[in-house]
Amino acid sequence: MTRDEGIYPADTRVTLAEAPGLRVRLLALDAGQCVPWHYHTRITDTFFCMQGPMQILTRNPDATHVLQPGETLAVPPDTPHYVSGEDGGPCRFMIVQGVGEYDYVPVEE
Repeated sequence: MTRDEGIYPADTRVTLAEAPGLRVRLLALDAGQCVPWHYHTRITDTFFCMQGPMQILTRNPDATHVLQPGETLAVPPDTPHYVSGEDGGPCRFMIVQGVGEYDYVPVEE
């Protein structure tokens, strides 16, 4: 699958910039919303927390990363990850996706 639109609900999903091999988006998740488990085969997701705290769960390695506003985390290609507000709360973040061809590969929970 190449795009994530319509796969999961988000309060806000705005593309700020897009060029071949690079995309910058703003996402806001309401309480209870999440970006489900998925990975990308060629790109790194770099998260910048704007309102939180937010949490990013990863597999291989298994970890829970809690970001406060102003903090960042880079998730490399082929690393399954799940994004939500901490304890199911709301969060808002910018995500830089690249460099490379974007894809969205869902992962069974």
